[in-house]
Amino acid sequence: MTTIRVVLAASTHCGWTRRRSKSEANLYVLCEHEKRVIVVLYVGDLVITGDHEDNIVKTREWLSQEFDMTDLGLLHYYLGIEVWQKSYHIFISQERYARELLSTFGMTESNPVVTPMEVNTKLSINDSSEKVDNKLYRKLVGSLIFLCNTRPDISYGVGVLSRFSNNPRKMHWQAGIRILKYLKGTLTFGVSYTRGDILSGYCDSNWAGDIHTRKSVTGYGFLFGSGIISWVSKKQKTVALSSTKAEYKAACVAACEAVWLRRILTDIGIPLTESTTLNCDSQSYIAMAKNPVFHARTKHIEIQCHYVREQIEEETIYMGYYPIEDNHANIFTKALGSAQMNKHLRGLGVCPRT
Repeated sequence: MTTIRVVLAASTHCGWTRRRSKSEANLYVLCEHEKRVIVVLYVGDLVITGDHEDNIVKTREWLSQEFDMTDLGLLHYYLGIEVWQKSYHIFISQERYARELLSTFGMTESNPVVTPMEVNTKLSINDSSEKVDNKLYRKLVGSLIFLCNTRPDISYGVGVLSRFSNNPRKMHWQAGIRILKYLKGTLTFGVSYTRGDILSGYCDSNWAGDIHTRKSVTGYGFLFGSGIISWVSKKQKTVALSSTKAEYKAACVAACEAVWLRRILTDIGIPLTESTTLNCDSQSYIAMAKNPVFHARTKHIEIQCHYVREQIEEETIYMGYYPIEDNHANIFTKALGSAQMNKHLRGLGVCPRT
């Protein structure tokens, strides 16, 4: 799904050999006299785009001769994602799916709320409230996970809910219902892409954010132009012994994603000559990432730091500082109030369809 978002965002950028991408097995690029046609394959569905209409038509005709396929015209709907296209502007959302989801769970007439999760919400695996239907709870969580393909604003809340799928309680179910109420008031929300050729990212961590395991939460988001194309909100695999170590883990994961995204963009004909700025709100982490001297207290994070430093030295990424209130990755690591949430969503290109 990330590859599809990258291609859609990049297709708003002006200026697009037949080859398969080395970074993404489902991405193919065909070139003729520097005119590119890009094909993204997912099982039996294809997205074809490029910078020259004649080459797109030729590619479509050639594929029709080789395979039994149907041309559905200009992309409007793909894998549950609705696509609106204008000149130098693309908007994606899952409004139809969100409406069906509300209907399935009887929330069509519910009163909307302004945030997907209340600030300082603490859900526990040892909650003593009554049990709820396992299958129904998993159906809700699974449906919300699919909706996260165009709704980064609910990623953190859905990630928290997924931790309790084995033994869901009433409090967990109520938290899921709150997300549905939030969707009721934001049905037309999606991601907007306008013309641009700059890849930038934000990363953050919530140290010991899981009150049961005390594992931290990693969050990052990458924008190409005006809209977010890749994001993650997930619990770290091991316990971080300090907030700085939690930041290291988050930055290392984000750096890996930045390298992959740069390769994808190069494959489709948009090589990035400038470093990708990766912003975080930890000045201690930035200082340590740039410091070639390790002390005894930092040996346990040396490997991850070496990788990030290597990317900095190769000018693949540049570590930038953003104050915590301006770090857009906050929405992937913690529950926020409505003012903060809306500020970060605007910064990530998440907005209602106009």
